[in-house]
Amino acid sequence: MYPRFQTQSFNEALKQSSAVLLLGPRQIGKTTLAHGLLESHDAIYLDLESPEDLARLANPVAYLRAQQDRLVILDEVQRMPALFESLRGLIDAARRAGKRSASYVLLGSASLDLLRQSSESLAGRLRLLELHPLHRLEVPPAQWSDLWLRGGFPESLIASDLPASIQWRRDFIRTYLERDIPQFAPRVAAEALRRFWVMLAHLQGTTVNLAQLARNLLIDTRTANNYLDLLVDLMLVRRLQPWSDNAGKRLVRSPKIFIRDSGLVHSLLGITDMDSLLSHPVVGNSWEGHVLESLLSVLPDGASPSFYRTGAGAEIDLLLTWPNGEHWAIEVKRSTTPKLERGFYSACEDLKPVKKWLIYSGSEAYPLGNDVEVLPLEVAMQRLANQNTS
Repeated sequence: MYPRFQTQSFNEALKQSSAVLLLGPRQIGKTTLAHGLLESHDAIYLDLESPEDLARLANPVAYLRAQQDRLVILDEVQRMPALFESLRGLIDAARRAGKRSASYVLLGSASLDLLRQSSESLAGRLRLLELHPLHRLEVPPAQWSDLWLRGGFPESLIASDLPASIQWRRDFIRTYLERDIPQFAPRVAAEALRRFWVMLAHLQGTTVNLAQLARNLLIDTRTANNYLDLLVDLMLVRRLQPWSDNAGKRLVRSPKIFIRDSGLVHSLLGITDMDSLLSHPVVGNSWEGHVLESLLSVLPDGASPSFYRTGAGAEIDLLLTWPNGEHWAIEVKRSTTPKLERGFYSACEDLKPVKKWLIYSGSEAYPLGNDVEVLPLEVAMQRLANQNTS
């Protein structure tokens, strides 16, 4: 229903790599994107959560060798980690036969294990892409307000009305806690993890003291770290790391924690409409997280995101470091008449960024002075998308 920004990269990867791994949380649209290949390619789709399709792969090498002239789409591939070794031999055989384009499309909803398995088993044979939630370059401007409130999961955004969107997100959270997470961490208590997730929503966009958070939840710090690792692995939470190359400054070393989808933040906090969002203490950090994820969803390969903060108060919300070593400093303000604080200018004196952007909720781009550009979110996203990292 929406043109996906990653479609072009996905199609290019199909031509250039023997296998393509498309990562993203459940219900983000991976299967929909992959199903488009069934119409344009001689392709077969296998869902590894389906008993029937798992039965076909009882002898994966024999079955997949019989499909060697077709494009094979394997959904929820993290459910069958032993498959990676089989794919390596099949891909090498196809290469020796002269086939260089993709033979396999792998869809996964958990990242760390898949990244480890693919790097070990399919090194040099696989292209990795991440499918992000819907963003402003994919939906019409009339939906941008809903996009922040409801989040970028397609079913939440296109729900017939706000109560239907709220219910979808509640069901999504419950399904993750009761069905999906036990597949990856069977010993995790669903209710304890729900409370942890809600607490992260309250702390959206902050440097979280996990030891204090653990004490508040009556769990130990190691358990809190495991919960956080799990939510990051499932691509539901982002750890934005601090920039730490400036040895002459006393820098903040803890990462910022963001729940990646704004709609989930609002659902976990019981925020049901725009009025309640605008009057909630999380509104500024919710907007910052929405902007952060929107920008990172179009960030070219090779650029590295972080944030910068010193003990003296110098701070940059989002610092982009490019392969040539250049920095871009990005500050986020929800106000339609934004102003920069001294801490941003102090940070820029430290790092000498070549671009300084202030992203705000208005609709016009204009210069602010001191080489700072004030930009609407969609303009900044388009500029990032057009940036060449080479």
